[in-house]
Amino acid sequence: MSGEEEENAAELKIGDEFLKAKCLMNCEVALILEHKYEQLQQMSDDPMNQVSQVFEKSLQYVKRFSRYKNPDAVRQVREILSRYQLAEFELCVLGNLCPETVEEAIAMVPSIKTKGRAHDDDAIERMLNDLSLIKKFE
Repeated sequence: MSGEEEENAAELKIGDEFLKAKCLMNCEVALILEHKYEQLQQMSDDPMNQVSQVFEKSLQYVKRFSRYKNPDAVRQVREILSRYQLAEFELCVLGNLCPETVEEAIAMVPSIKTKGRAHDDDAIERMLNDLSLIKKFE
């Protein structure tokens, strides 16, 4: 071992490259891929010109697992979760999986309860309530 700490996502020890990386939720990726798909279809004069199978499968996947479809809802989800000073990967896990209870949220993202962070059960509950309102009114 090279003396580096072992990575552990439960304790938010995920390495600098991941802490600094910009993560996207499935719903954000779906919006990007749908936009690109539309552009490709408009640019194509040949009706036989198809997008790659990988592109289509990726688009199908993110659409299937996106919890939010409306672009405004997608923006609101990121805004709400950003208020809670979450790491990017925490934000995306919560935005993708949409836990309904504090216990589910902590089980999915144990690092939100790490010492020294301001995420007590009440704050997590408020965050989940905010997300459920978006889903309800989408």
